[in-house]
Parts: sequence; C-alpha cells; structure tokens
Amino acid sequence: MTEPLLSVEDLKTYFPIKGGVFRTTVGHVKAVDGVSFAIKNGETFGLVGESGCGKSTTGRTILRLAPKTAGKVLYKGQDLYALNKHDMRKLRPKLQLVFQDPYSSLNPRIKVGDAIGEAMLDHGLIPRRELRDRVKETMQLCGLSPHYIDRYPHEFSGGQRQRIGIARALILNPDFMVADEPISALDVSIQAQIINLFSDLQQEKGLTYLFISHDLSVVEHLCSSIGVMYLGSMAELADKDELFKNPLHPYTKALLSAIPVPDPTVRRERIVLTGDIPSPANPPAGCKFHTRCPVAMERCRHEVPALRDVGAGHQVACHLV
Repeated sequence: MTEPLLSVEDLKTYFPIKGGVFRTTVGHVKAVDGVSFAIKNGETFGLVGESGCGKSTTGRTILRLAPKTAGKVLYKGQDLYALNKHDMRKLRPKLQLVFQDPYSSLNPRIKVGDAIGEAMLDHGLIPRRELRDRVKETMQLCGLSPHYIDRYPHEFSGGQRQRIGIARALILNPDFMVADEPISALDVSIQAQIINLFSDLQQEKGLTYLFISHDLSVVEHLCSSIGVMYLGSMAELADKDELFKNPLHPYTKALLSAIPVPDPTVRRERIVLTGDIPSPANPPAGCKFHTRCPVAMERCRHEVPALRDVGAGHQVACHLV
C-alpha cells in the first residue's frame, strides 16, 4: 500500500480566551479538536461542513499558518512541525494555499505579474531575467492573457482575480494545495470555470488538493474522498461515491438533503436541523451534535463517539451506527 502524500493525525488547534485584569487564560476555543485523515498523491480530498466548523483552521494548521495544539501533520512521512524555520521555508513552495476571497488576497498596489512572480524571487527559484516569461506562461496556463501582466487587481473581475491567486500558487510548482473555499465569493457561472480549471491543472500537473467547501454539490463533482466536520471534529469520512450513496451520520444526511435537485419532478425529504450551533469555546458533553440531532439517544448526551471504520473505508462517529 502506497504511503499517503499527507497524513493528519489527531490534530488539535485551540485558541486561548483571555479574561480578567491580568488577561489570564480562562478557556479555549477548540477550533480543531482531534481531526485525522490522509490524502493520497494526486487525490482531491474534500472537507465540508457548516461555517465555523473548523475547516479553514484545519487547512491553515496543516500549512503551519496557524499553530497546532497537539497532533501530527506528516508530509511524505515527514512531520512538518518537527522542521525548523529554515527547513520549513525550503519546503514552502511545495505546499501552497489558494485563499477564499479573491479581492482581499491581492495587494491593490502591486501589478499582477509582480504578485504572481514575487515568491519565485523570494525563494531564489529563478533569475529575475527569466521571471517575466515564466509568469506569462503560468498566466496562460490559468486562463489569463499574458497581456494582462502589467495590470492592477482592480482591473479584473472576481473570477479573473481567483485565477491570479491560483497562478500565484501554481508558479512555485507545488505538490499539495489547500483550496480554502475558492469559489464561494464568485458568481455561479464563474464557479464552474474555476472548478474546471482545478481539474485541468490536476490532470496536467499531478496536483494533490485539500478542497475546503460548504457546498456538497461542488465537492461531489471535484473530490474523490470527503470528510464531514462538525464543531471541530470529524463526523464522517468516506469515498465520494460511498458517502453520497450511503450517508450514515445524521449530520451528513441533513447536509445532503439540502443539495438542490435540478429535476422538479424528483422530491427529496428535507431534513431541517433545529437549534443553534454550540460554541466551540464550550462544546456540549458527549456527542457534539446531540443538541441538534433529530434521533439522539440518552447515550449521546454523555458518551463521545469514536470515529470507527464500518467497512469499505467508511468511517463514522455516531452511536447509532
């Protein structure tokens, strides 16, 4: 069995809550609370869940852009958090991030050609005299005209700006990319273009993605494996086909029931979750989902369900299964 490109083992990211006159730590926001999964080389792994469930924090912690509290992040078998600053900096080009907001992720005072190519110079990967040609080549690969190289971000649409963000990551020739809800701020027609661009680049470059999204219909189209997060923890984990055919966790079933059906003659039972999402600073005891679960048992209020394998690589954290 081949070793996964990236493995996350019991990852935790807690942020301190300060209070009192002396600003002492009075609690923690448990943004990521014991998440584990693995991504194979050339695979797109989808991470889904409601806003505030810890998806983006998981992605940033994997890339060491947010500090971990516990757990391991293994890239090609190497613990990223065991590397010193010098070694981590050398590895940075291979681990890239595409941001959610294509508007705020670009400096409005820097030409897009400079924004795309600055990391190449910063890491000493190319002589300055060759940079402009490389930038033009990468822009063309991402569906941007090379003639736009001297324009500023305000001269582009949202979809074009997101292509610039992808080009900025792609030019470093990465192995692994975290795409943090890269289409949520775009029009629906533009979303399809960006999804197709991700697919084309993966086939051409052999890229591996962690694709973070709250839109399960997008994840179904793009991803081969899916992890469903709720309040910092993994609720269910399976191959795409298995998850959509046989969802086991009540939370996953509720998310899938919200996907619009294009055929008006097809009726799907809509599962509406009641109540508010608990605070990650004070999660409920037992199963974190039991306060909103329509089929919760008494056991769910006291016992934390472990993420168990139920066959065919399908894992679920639920007492009902």
